[in-house]
Amino acid sequence: MRLTTFTDFGLRALVRLAADPMRTFTTAEIATTFSISRNHLTKVVHDLANAGFVVTQRGAGGGFRLARPPEKIFIGEVVRLLERDQALVECFRADGGACLLTPQCRLKARLAAAREAFLRELDATTLAECIYPGAFQKIPARKKKTAA
Repeated sequence: MRLTTFTDFGLRALVRLAADPMRTFTTAEIATTFSISRNHLTKVVHDLANAGFVVTQRGAGGGFRLARPPEKIFIGEVVRLLERDQALVECFRADGGACLLTPQCRLKARLAAAREAFLRELDATTLAECIYPGAFQKIPARKKKTAA
């Protein structure tokens, strides 16, 4: 399976937050650390906040932090949320897609089983298990490239 960039950004942000769970981070700070789009990350954080994974605070000193301990956040839950609009294959789309094989397809059930096995593994994995203590102290924040 290949996860979307949206989910990738969400997982990276959560891992960063989990490494320092009492701290509030700005989207600019996380975006700079991972050299990712701040605007895209802002949308990801919005979804994470709506689902109760992070809490946000506006204004001076604002930002976002984990809403619950990393031991209580399961990666499968996060992936399901952030991948909710992404079908693994066309026939998994909400509208059923337009695959010509659909009536006799013998692949769909196996793909569904593989997806469930993938998510089952992630359901058994907490955010706490994905942190490497001290990892972010070794990674210098990267500066975004500016156009010349």
